[in-house]
Amino acid sequence: MTYEVYAGGINAVRAELNVAYADKDSYSLTLAARTKGFLASMVPWEGTFETRGWRMDDGLERPELHKSTAVWREEEDYKEYYYDKDGNFKKLVIMEPGMPGPATEEIAAELTQGTTDALTATLDVMQTVAATGACEGRNEVFDGKRRFALVFKHAAEEMLDSSRYNVYKGLAARCEVEVIPVAGDWHKKPRGWMSIQEQGREKGALPTVWMAKIDENSPAVPVKIRIKTEFGVLFMHLVNYDNGATSIVAETGAEDTETVLPQTTVTNP
Repeated sequence: MTYEVYAGGINAVRAELNVAYADKDSYSLTLAARTKGFLASMVPWEGTFETRGWRMDDGLERPELHKSTAVWREEEDYKEYYYDKDGNFKKLVIMEPGMPGPATEEIAAELTQGTTDALTATLDVMQTVAATGACEGRNEVFDGKRRFALVFKHAAEEMLDSSRYNVYKGLAARCEVEVIPVAGDWHKKPRGWMSIQEQGREKGALPTVWMAKIDENSPAVPVKIRIKTEFGVLFMHLVNYDNGATSIVAETGAEDTETVLPQTTVTNP
């Protein structure tokens, strides 16, 4: 899937999500995003987040390896999270600017045991929406420094219309997403994502995602995201979808003068 992110009417970020099932026993996810246009010249950021893992007999997915790469002004921050098949966290390997080489971090068990990665946690909810229609789920995630619960709460089912910004038309499950601190070094005053989340709460809406099952044989996918902040409202719209059987392709976005990227896919076993 390909998404375009709009902030204050400006097409600020492009994101691509790929969900693949190479066989019945494994899965992989990749999320890549980068700033674009005028914003990229001021905030030159890009990130790639990848997970591969096992599909278990109980229908759940468990990560084997999660990789996180963020590049800010040509400085790269890289992390690898390793898990075993029983769901135990094994180790964290990091590489940050100024380090001579990769290093394995010593992490307290209370931060890691019983956790998963954010991509797998989101895939779990995507599967739930596909199976039940309800956008519900709670998983605990370790992000390298802190442990938090990633909670999806179903709000309603809504009919969405396609537009020049978004290709999806049909029924979608709307849910609010909340990050709840569990353990680790959390600031008393919200920062980063927590600050954005609390700004939305003050404006009456936590970050909101609409998920829909576009193809009968694939998981549901995010089709729209809305985040309210003190500076305005941010929207993320689905502009391309392709799973090999079903393809929905948008024209170039209303605010987008760049060539549309090649479509990413949802691949079935």
